[in-house]
Amino acid sequence: MALILNIETTTHVCSAALIKDGQLIRLREDHEGKSHASLLSWFIEQILQEEALKVNDLDAVSISRGPGSYTGLRIGVSTAKGLCYGADKPLIAVYTLQALTQGLLDALKASTNPPPVDDHTILVPMLDARRMEVYSAFLNHNLEFVRDVKAEVVEETSYQDWLKDRNMVFFGNGAAKCRQVISHPHAFFVEGIEPSAQHMAHLSEKKYQAGEFEDVAYFEPFYLKDFIATRPRKNIIPRNKSDE
Repeated sequence: MALILNIETTTHVCSAALIKDGQLIRLREDHEGKSHASLLSWFIEQILQEEALKVNDLDAVSISRGPGSYTGLRIGVSTAKGLCYGADKPLIAVYTLQALTQGLLDALKASTNPPPVDDHTILVPMLDARRMEVYSAFLNHNLEFVRDVKAEVVEETSYQDWLKDRNMVFFGNGAAKCRQVISHPHAFFVEGIEPSAQHMAHLSEKKYQAGEFEDVAYFEPFYLKDFIATRPRKNIIPRNKSDE
């Protein structure tokens, strides 16, 4: 078992959590999205002081690796690296969308009217990128990836083949803007699920026990910035045969 500091800064949420033996001990987070650089260090200092701990008392530091905001990722990763390097502690990296899915599962346990989730249900965490673009992945209820993380543009035909014979649960701040586009009786939307360092607890503990550590010197965040470019049909100019 381990004492792990989890850091989440991939979106507007700035969050730090102290985890002991996979259980939440302390949590500090802000949802305003304006001061990650100043708040993160303060949150970490508060957590350690309240538990009468020093960085050297930690067993590891865990960072949410992305995808997400470029600036947020740089702040979180540089802070985690600094802590690990200074105290000679291992660095753990957790996929943001996997931790976000853990947040959904936790919320469903407390819900009085949860969407149907079984062995065939696909859980689709989505982070807002811009316009109708999202970072997304497909996972099952065991937090296993069914489809890898990717950047995509959501359209009316998105996910239709998957929705034919199974339920899909969409959540995260990227899912909110897709709700009006994705219309199907097998599509369910859950609101209010946001990235948080507390949702990294199970995943970071599991990686610690397995010895799955990152190279502190060379680790880089998972930015995933590429999208498939599309052209609106109404803006396509017909080609003139004389130009061929």
